Amino acid sequence: MSETDTKKPKESLIERIVEAPAQTLERTVEVSEKVIKVLENEGPLKSAEAYWQTLGPGLITGAADDDPSGIATYSQTGAQYHFNLLWLAAFSFPLMAVVQEMCARIGLVTGRGLAANIKLHYPKWILYICTALLFAANSFNIGADLGAMAKATQLLLPNVGFAFLVMFFSAGMLLLQIFVSYKNYAKYLKWLSLVLMTYVLTAFIIHLNWREVLASAFVPHLDFSKGQIFLICGILGTTISPYLFFWQTSQEVEEEILDGKTSIKLRQSATKKEVGKMRLDVWSGMFFSNLVMFFIILTCGAVLFTHGITNITTAAEAAAALRPLAGEYAFLLFAVGIIGIGLQAVPVLAGSASYAISESLGWKEGLYRKLKQAYAFYGVIIISMLVGLLLNFIHLDPIKALIYAAVANGIVAPIIMIPIVLISSSHKAMGQWKNGPILKTLGWMAIGLMVIAGGATIISFFL
Repeated sequence: MSETDTKKPKESLIERIVEAPAQTLERTVEVSEKVIKVLENEGPLKSAEAYWQTLGPGLITGAADDDPSGIATYSQTGAQYHFNLLWLAAFSFPLMAVVQEMCARIGLVTGRGLAANIKLHYPKWILYICTALLFAANSFNIGADLGAMAKATQLLLPNVGFAFLVMFFSAGMLLLQIFVSYKNYAKYLKWLSLVLMTYVLTAFIIHLNWREVLASAFVPHLDFSKGQIFLICGILGTTISPYLFFWQTSQEVEEEILDGKTSIKLRQSATKKEVGKMRLDVWSGMFFSNLVMFFIILTCGAVLFTHGITNITTAAEAAAALRPLAGEYAFLLFAVGIIGIGLQAVPVLAGSASYAISESLGWKEGLYRKLKQAYAFYGVIIISMLVGLLLNFIHLDPIKALIYAAVANGIVAPIIMIPIVLISSSHKAMGQWKNGPILKTLGWMAIGLMVIAGGATIISFFL
């Protein structure tokens, strides 16, 4: 055997040893690329991305429902009654989702906002009453939300003045609404919805007896006291809120316009796929909203009530109370949540009032329009924001104002819900997409409960 022949096996072995890592790395990269491709095209990442793309007006509306007014009401509920009213989250979810789906379906099928539909089918005086009540409740709510945001910011930046913060938030949100395109603005609102996850995270930072939590999650505990009736009305009012009805309907129209359906005629033809996508969006958004409600009541019940803090009077007191009891992270998440969701909810409040008034009076409306195309529409937004801003300079107590705003919504909501159920049940208005017997029954049930809660609250004031 020649010398070259004897060397060949050695060289081959050495080459294989040297090349093995490179081949392994190359193979690993190849396999990884295939796995990533599968995940992107068929796997959970693709499914999650598709689901996120499906979400839109429903998610934004559901998140806006947990505005600082809602946060304050849920916080006071947990602080005052522990887990006794925790069941309201599960109880109100289907009622809230059904009403919001009706609103979304009205916008999707008719191609018009809620106020425009009420104007088309009922006497104008009904519309004007609904619109006036909405504008008043929304302006009060905006003022309370702005105050709560400023107070929450002062927890993090104590040297910044309250007046400056209120004006800063007002100006910033106005500029975004007026000068940012609807497509980009909708994305901004959608991502802001995720701020509410801070309240879910807060609950897992503290120690909880989950057996006790589950026992209270679905079983009603009522004592029919004046304070409990007041808070139940507040919870229903901040969960099934009038401003969400108008916003949800108009946003479905805005989405259709964004898809190129620029005329009423083009928008009056909803497909089964479009309705299915809308339902997934709405029910997901309302579930998210009530999930957050559940965890806020849970956190405040577990921390504040347990330590004898049963009355929340200011935003600073609510968050500061969590600081020594639940830790720095819980305090931080609570404060950031108020600021973040306020940035989303206040524009929704101002926008919904403007949609209602503009549609009632036949003005050009829509966030997709530029300022010079819809001066009146943006004018109403500016006025409602200014009214809310001014309310903060008459010594408005933020937390009490937020809870009273929620109760006001609870009294106004059933008045507006009646035409919603009637229109969405009308074959003339909705065609094949009218309410079925179950949806109609749930709609009237929601109205009945809101009337009872609102009536009981009014009566309790005189007892």
